[in-house]
Amino acid sequence: MKRTAATFALVLGLSAGVTGAISAGGRTPQPDWYPAPVEYTEDGREKVDLELVLAVDVSSSIDETEARRQREGHVAALADPEVISAIQSGGYGRIAILYLEWADADFQRVVAPWTVIGTEEDAQAFAASLATSPFISGRRTAIGAAIDNSVSLIEGNAYAGQRLVVDLSGDGPQNAGPSLSAARRRADAAEVTVNGLPIDNSRQHPFRPSVTINVSAYFENEVITGPGAFISPTNGHEDFVDALRRKLIIEIAGLNPSDMTRNG
Repeated sequence: MKRTAATFALVLGLSAGVTGAISAGGRTPQPDWYPAPVEYTEDGREKVDLELVLAVDVSSSIDETEARRQREGHVAALADPEVISAIQSGGYGRIAILYLEWADADFQRVVAPWTVIGTEEDAQAFAASLATSPFISGRRTAIGAAIDNSVSLIEGNAYAGQRLVVDLSGDGPQNAGPSLSAARRRADAAEVTVNGLPIDNSRQHPFRPSVTINVSAYFENEVITGPGAFISPTNGHEDFVDALRRKLIIEIAGLNPSDMTRNG
């Protein structure tokens, strides 16, 4: 399922456009913002604007330095004032988020469990759990298993989100694990959108075959799925942080990436 209209939405430096779109919709919190009361469904699940799994590739093509840079990028993005503003602008003013590192089909490691973020302090606490967790590397790249596991984590949590999203990063194609197409179909059936953060990784493992395909095109055609799904390609650590920050704002605020090109 190809989504070329959204591919370039987050690679053009559209931070002002994204923020402007939120403000134009009257969703920017006022200076006297205060947390909204917590609401629950009849079966006891906490209502949130978004359930988000950050599914991060730690296969052998990504060394510890790059993996830690990805963590640092997520820490920096989640602490960004515009990201916090987007969270607080939602109807419930909070999101539920989980950080998953994945590689082989049997390597699916929750680094930071489901956490509700509604304030800067919440984001800092989540970031601290990422910063202190040890790094463990996997081997192969089982994207289908990562999507499958992410959907299970969403279906089995204690939250009721208005939107369900898996934010999957990686630097190469699937080379192990269960069917990727079947995993995408399961995500579609569960109404979970899978967005992609393809990484052009210059730090690939010297003893592994290099990735020669166009990773961005692969993610767009073979990985992402669901209404409004998009990719945000990145080429380096600084680019990764900026792309991730804008990507999170769009996902959290429920904006259409293609609209951002018009607002930019």
